[in-house]
Amino acid sequence: MRTWRTCAFLLAASLVALSVYPVSADEVRPFTTDDLCRMKRVGAPALSPDGEWVAYVVSVCDFDENKYNSDIWLVPAGGGDSHQLTTSDKGDSYPVWSPCGKQLAFRSSRGGDGGQIWILPMEGGEARRLTEFPGGVDDFEWTPDGTRIVFAARTYLECGDDTGCIEEKDDEKEENKVKAKVHEHLMYRHWNTYEDGKAQHLFAVPADGSGDPVDLTPELEYDALIYWLASAGRDFDISPDGRYVYFAGNQDKDQAVSYNTEIYRVSIAGGEVEKLTDNPAADGHPRVSPDGKWLAYRATRRSYYESDKYELMVMDLKTREIRSLTDDVDLSVGTFFWTENGKTLCFEAEDRADANLFSVSLKGKGDRVRTIVGGDGPTGHGYHFDCQAGPREKFFVYRYRPIDNYYEIFRCSGDGRNVKQLTFVNQELMDEVYRPQGEEIWFEGAAGAQVHGFLLKPIDFDPGRKYPMMVRVHGGPQQMFGYAIRFEYLLFSGADYVVFFCNPRGSTGYGQDFTDEIRGDWDGRVIEDIRRGVRHVVENYSFVDRDRIGAWGGSFGGFVCNWFQGHNEGWDGKDIFACLASHAGDAEQWSGYGSTEELWFPEWETFGPPWENPEEYDRTSPIRYAGNFRTPMLITHGELDYRVPITGGEQMFTALQRLGVPSKMIRFPDEDHWIQKPQNRAFWYGSIMDWFDQWLNPHSSPASSRVK
Repeated sequence: MRTWRTCAFLLAASLVALSVYPVSADEVRPFTTDDLCRMKRVGAPALSPDGEWVAYVVSVCDFDENKYNSDIWLVPAGGGDSHQLTTSDKGDSYPVWSPCGKQLAFRSSRGGDGGQIWILPMEGGEARRLTEFPGGVDDFEWTPDGTRIVFAARTYLECGDDTGCIEEKDDEKEENKVKAKVHEHLMYRHWNTYEDGKAQHLFAVPADGSGDPVDLTPELEYDALIYWLASAGRDFDISPDGRYVYFAGNQDKDQAVSYNTEIYRVSIAGGEVEKLTDNPAADGHPRVSPDGKWLAYRATRRSYYESDKYELMVMDLKTREIRSLTDDVDLSVGTFFWTENGKTLCFEAEDRADANLFSVSLKGKGDRVRTIVGGDGPTGHGYHFDCQAGPREKFFVYRYRPIDNYYEIFRCSGDGRNVKQLTFVNQELMDEVYRPQGEEIWFEGAAGAQVHGFLLKPIDFDPGRKYPMMVRVHGGPQQMFGYAIRFEYLLFSGADYVVFFCNPRGSTGYGQDFTDEIRGDWDGRVIEDIRRGVRHVVENYSFVDRDRIGAWGGSFGGFVCNWFQGHNEGWDGKDIFACLASHAGDAEQWSGYGSTEELWFPEWETFGPPWENPEEYDRTSPIRYAGNFRTPMLITHGELDYRVPITGGEQMFTALQRLGVPSKMIRFPDEDHWIQKPQNRAFWYGSIMDWFDQWLNPHSSPASSRVK
């Protein structure tokens, strides 16, 4: 059900002050579905060891080829002109600097056999290929002395690092006419792929190409690293002396019901794997201190609960004593890193509509936590992700995403001041289109709780007019929507809609108690929070047309729209919503439990499997209330979605059709939980807009007519 929760907001006052592309409203045009493919994606910054250069990835859409292609770019860390480092049409990504800064390793699919590691000399010359691992490689990192690279890749247990053996078994499967899949345990599929008989291991290979990869973890039966979306990035680290590799993974037999990950270490030469933690919940993202004396990692305390608060832990590697640095701070720790002197750790966390960078002393606890990047400081509110520190933390570089711009790379000084934009990848497009500012709203939700919401006004706004309104409901449910640009905000505000979204019960970033309160209550406070948010807008903003309000949600948001289909009564005797759009939403909890893959999620949210708590599963199944269905509804779903299988969409559509409720279903045979392919995305967004226009804004031009 979940889409990962790393979302944050940009408060209106700071947004106006930090708007990087100011233009007059009468000089811009609406953002359309054609513009979806023009928007380029900027990847995480990779700062060179001397702090002089930032490598980053730009992904560009090719609509006709129906794909994205990525290349690596370079920009001076102090600001200046960017230039392109790679030009392959097969995709280059994941740049990682060598410790000396003279080489840049990256992953490329130019060889045609999955993403492999290539190394580019920064003083001139062509990139050379380092790995030829069957199926490609995943995350990788240089050893501190620059002599080897450690990487993750998938192998058969009986093959280990024998690449010939792996290729032979792959060929046998491909040539076998019997394509039956035989399952003997859970989890036999995940997200959008089925189990292939392989496990992810860690390997080390000489960086100069003088030797073959060596399997460091041949004894592991299951994947070496965490594969959940809740991961904070690369889940392994190499000790400063180069002796050990520390990694986080789950080796429990019952993978589908276990959210228990532990920290392990293994010698860089291979050998016995040693388990360092024994926490029944999640431990991950290990990072060794610069002096090699401490291991920092993040951990939760409750088993089975993927959205529990992550604390920043440190282990004395000599005594194995463990303590939390953030147990008294109501922040859930994301990715983090050590400062150069090893006395402080910097971590990213969501905080009341922001994603910021914080610091905490190795000696201290919560009262010593302070905000470095983001919040009320000079860097402003919004998403601040993938932060990296320059030498001695004199400056930081990071990806920044406010409400009125897509991701770009910024820098600021060590105290958060002197903010400077380094990349301008989408400037031309951003200068052309209407980018709505956001108005921050607080209102009283269920049980008196204060709920955070946001309102975006349409292009050429006239306060004397009445406008239709699109209500966007987030997934998760433990996720946060916010002051960060989303394509639907641009599309709908450019098509004469008011846009409203809020963070109801279960949302992250507002304290762990607020997040926890959705458990066993999917039909309760979260629904009432949204209902009250819509009422607050209607009663306080006269330009919103009460009779022309629609809701759209995906994943858990799709469930919410399915729920409103049977519970659409308003506060004034009218239906709240005049139309609904549901993407990848559950309809019936029993079948949802039996067809999803990560069973710890429904067992936590619904207090066990359905046979132990049938009343809860029955009560929170939207399809059980089909007798009340009456609202025009669009259903969209990907056939490769194994998180929320398409059966949920089919159940809703069948009931709507049999009841004679105006409805349409769009299925994507080649998509999963998300709609990713450029042409599919344009069609998907256009179809949702057309549906809203049909029922709320019939005089608008069809969005589908703007799709290439």
